[in-house]
Amino acid sequence: MRDRLPHTLSELIMFVLKQGWACLFGTLMLGGIILSKIIWQPDWAMARYDGLFLYALSLQIGFLVFKLESLREARVILLFHIIGTAMEIFKVQAGSWAYPETGLIKLMGVPLFSGFMYASVGSYMARVIRIFEMRFTPYPPFWMTVLLACAIYTNFFAHHYLPDIRSALFAATVLLYLRTRIWFSIGAKRYWMPLPLAALLSSFFLWVAENIGTNTGTWVYAGQSAEFHWVSFAKLGSWYLLLYVSFATVTLVYREALGPEIQKAPVKTGA
Repeated sequence: MRDRLPHTLSELIMFVLKQGWACLFGTLMLGGIILSKIIWQPDWAMARYDGLFLYALSLQIGFLVFKLESLREARVILLFHIIGTAMEIFKVQAGSWAYPETGLIKLMGVPLFSGFMYASVGSYMARVIRIFEMRFTPYPPFWMTVLLACAIYTNFFAHHYLPDIRSALFAATVLLYLRTRIWFSIGAKRYWMPLPLAALLSSFFLWVAENIGTNTGTWVYAGQSAEFHWVSFAKLGSWYLLLYVSFATVTLVYREALGPEIQKAPVKTGA
């Protein structure tokens, strides 16, 4: 391809293909959601939600068996699953959205396959760092990034009872990461992108995935009609903020990908 196409075009195609490979888990999850919506029958012995849980669990096992993910990455993904499920339980109880179908594998109204949707974000972030050999530099003080991630995650809960500070959090992400570049490899050449821009682009594709989930009836937001209904662009902002929580979570084990001031600390790189 590189011999036959202009360099810029071939690099763009390779970038897209590598991105697709990095988000394989999320793509397969969305494919399962769409296919199950098409083929599932109400008189089947197993509920659709339970089938999706077993499907997601099989995917995770398969990724480990075929070494598409390492045990190191699996630990990050498990943490995403726990964080995501906790948020799902709270939001469902608060009436932000609901899972309208029946199922046995549920916890407080939340089908447990939903945690794998958050885990797919963790899978993507862990795999994309490895596949593109990413480095993040100059990187802000690590404790600040963790503190910002905690503030963002807390606000997802607290804004139901206290003033919503997401505008300040948006500003904080830009101020903290304004100088941070994501360096990545496609072929032999290194490229870079501002981290806030990468977060914004990623949040758009997550918003698209959100629309797939809602318009297959897998989950439904409060006030959403049964007809085709675009998810509010405000959700794009929510995903943008949540990506910083995700990024901070991944960097707990991918410290060697951060700037030189972080690399001075001892790093455990084994799987």
